[in-house]
Amino acid sequence: MPSAGQHTYRTDLTWTGNLGTGTDTYRSYRRTHEVAAPGLPAISGSADPHFRGDADRWNPEQLLLAALSQCHLLSYLHVCAVGGVVVTAYTDQASGTMVETGDGGGRFTEAVLRPVVQVASADMAEQAIALHERAHHLCFIANSVNFPVRHEPVVTVAGA
Repeated sequence: MPSAGQHTYRTDLTWTGNLGTGTDTYRSYRRTHEVAAPGLPAISGSADPHFRGDADRWNPEQLLLAALSQCHLLSYLHVCAVGGVVVTAYTDQASGTMVETGDGGGRFTEAVLRPVVQVASADMAEQAIALHERAHHLCFIANSVNFPVRHEPVVTVAGA
């Protein structure tokens, strides 16, 4: 039985890329798959096109970056609500860098989140910038990766 504060997550993955001969050769199969979780729509996944994947499907590297961006958003909205900063809009154009290793593997070397936050009034702008650090500290996903996650936030004021 999980202890208080412990959470377990589950996903279901199904490979859909068998073209009839399985993994007979490196080129004989597609990297397509479906990721699902109970009660949620499926995510169509593949490898990055560089690794023989399909460009019209999400790849694991994009999903990792999306998870970092989502987690920061949710942590940030929380600390703003608790801290009295009224956020009225939020976007992020995140990027991540992955390098391949000589053995065919690879790893992310960094991710950069670029949140553009709109706040309700000018007197909230300074605190809105500062709260990104607190949000980063609280982000479950950022705390789980072994590469730096940097932030380049911009704050604007509604109606300005």
